[in-house]
Amino acid sequence: MGIIQYGDDPVTEISLKSYSNSRELKSAVDKIMQKGGLSNVGKALSYINKQYFSDANGNRGGAPNVAVVLVDGWPTDKVEEASRLARESGINIFFVTIEGPDDNEKQNLVEVNFVDKAVCRTNGFYSLPVNSWFALRKAVQPLVKRVCDTDRLVCSKTCLNANDIAFVIDGSSSVGTGNFRTVLQFVANVTREFEISDTDTRVGAVQYTYEQRLEFAFGQYNNKGELLNAIKRINYWSGGTSTGAAITYAAEQLFSKSKPNKRKIMIVITDGRSYDDVRAPALAVHRQGVIAYSIGIAWAAQDELEYIATDPDKEHSFFVDEFDNLYKFVPKIIHNICQEFNSQPRN
Repeated sequence: MGIIQYGDDPVTEISLKSYSNSRELKSAVDKIMQKGGLSNVGKALSYINKQYFSDANGNRGGAPNVAVVLVDGWPTDKVEEASRLARESGINIFFVTIEGPDDNEKQNLVEVNFVDKAVCRTNGFYSLPVNSWFALRKAVQPLVKRVCDTDRLVCSKTCLNANDIAFVIDGSSSVGTGNFRTVLQFVANVTREFEISDTDTRVGAVQYTYEQRLEFAFGQYNNKGELLNAIKRINYWSGGTSTGAAITYAAEQLFSKSKPNKRKIMIVITDGRSYDDVRAPALAVHRQGVIAYSIGIAWAAQDELEYIATDPDKEHSFFVDEFDNLYKFVPKIIHNICQEFNSQPRN
């Protein structure tokens, strides 16, 4: 743990790697001198996000990031934008407000409901109002209890580390060996953007023709290097095109084993019209809470791509005229996955 003091500007008093035992840390805390100045909480949150929780400053991969923000009265700048960016980076923001504004003082606020705009969730778990400095000691135990409840530190979950992603890959004869390698490169490029581990994002893959084959299951490869190698090793199958059956197979083989706290995402990549019905299988996976993306190439049928994709289609369905242009959609897909994640309600 460490400490930032803020007034007009934030400053690191103790970095995350300064002390490794509580006795030394406590002694360092006693020596901190008060800065004075304004109460620019927004600036402090921005600093926490951009500079404090960095690898160089001692941030560790597996440990949840928690910021306990003590505010006397109310902030003198806006917190909403800075805290949104911090939350999206996976920082769990707790607010301890001491002697918050009474009804007469609320007209002085730069931003009304500043606590709700700042904290990780607006359900009361992340905010501790304290009515006097003397009462602050009573907030210690409840706060420690909450910070230690790691299952509820939901802001540690970001759009890059909280998914089960199934790639459903068309291996039909019309694709061809060279184009199939291009598809695998696309799958690898999308995968590379996520944080991969058993507790972060997991990736599975199915290849299909008339039949289906599980290439690898969720959690079979739990580090990025192994996973990217496994994608590279997928052998081209060649055959017909039964996309509907492949979607059902992915639901049975992959999503049935999904973790309850993960978002289920399916990315179907096909280059032609399916020989079977895609509408009913797609509807079934949508009802199971799977977010479906469809990527159509060359002769793929627009109506089928739209049936497969989660609504709105324009956010989840993409078409390219040739395989070599697939790479252009990687940033768009990542952006849409993150935008959808970050627009979830915060209560």
